[in-house]
Amino acid sequence: MGKVLTDAQMEAFHRDGFVAPITIFSEEEALRLRRELEAAEAKWPGAFEGAARNNAHLNIMCLDEITHHPRIVDAAEDLIGPDILNCGTVLFIKEAHDPGFVSWHQDARYMGLEPHVGITLWVALSHANEHSGSMRMIPGTHDRIRAHKDTFGEENILTRGQEIEDLDESTAVTLDLKPGQMSIHSDRVIHSSLPNQSDDRRIGFVLQCFIPPYVKQTVRPMVAQHVRGQDPYGNFEMIGRPKRDMDPDDVFMRDRVNQVWSEVLYHGAEKRRNF
Repeated sequence: MGKVLTDAQMEAFHRDGFVAPITIFSEEEALRLRRELEAAEAKWPGAFEGAARNNAHLNIMCLDEITHHPRIVDAAEDLIGPDILNCGTVLFIKEAHDPGFVSWHQDARYMGLEPHVGITLWVALSHANEHSGSMRMIPGTHDRIRAHKDTFGEENILTRGQEIEDLDESTAVTLDLKPGQMSIHSDRVIHSSLPNQSDDRRIGFVLQCFIPPYVKQTVRPMVAQHVRGQDPYGNFEMIGRPKRDMDPDDVFMRDRVNQVWSEVLYHGAEKRRNF
């Protein structure tokens, strides 16, 4: 038995490459966090556009709270051990009746982090189900990295619109999450998400990804955030936590981090988009 995950949940993660649902917040607490996020969106609308959807935990306090929430970190420790760094976060928000989708892909393919032992923690601040555009996973596909094709599809909300072709989807599992619940998946497992056909926003805050400190960035030097434990390796420049919403120094840091992430994620690509 782990700090948060049961033995069965940890076994499922190692067997399938993912585990869900994991309850982190009550629905009332998730609603509070959603309201704080949406208040920040209303006050600083430009702060969440394009690339600024990445690493907003560095300049928005409610997202920082989620990133370092003890129950989330405890669940991560159950899978990757007590020494944890955070490489980044992404806000995946699909508006009501948004045709945007995420194609079948593996996170590790473009992140430059080796070895591929990172985990992605996907926190729902609204209902995420088949109707609203939840994630889908193909169990057991975390055994190796597959070839991907860059499509830059207009409605594909991945950076490069990267996708794995000729894939057997027959065993795919849809992950239904209530507000306040979380899924965790390996950075190697093949997954996607559907368009939002509901009348509400589908709000996912994604910690992408948590790693043990022995992992290295192979594309270029980059920063990380200390989450828990020790870092005897020094493979990343460490950055701190925000002081308040939209502090100018924190916004500058977010933009600096996002520039580096863009260079990593688009490494070798024929073109770039603004996210």
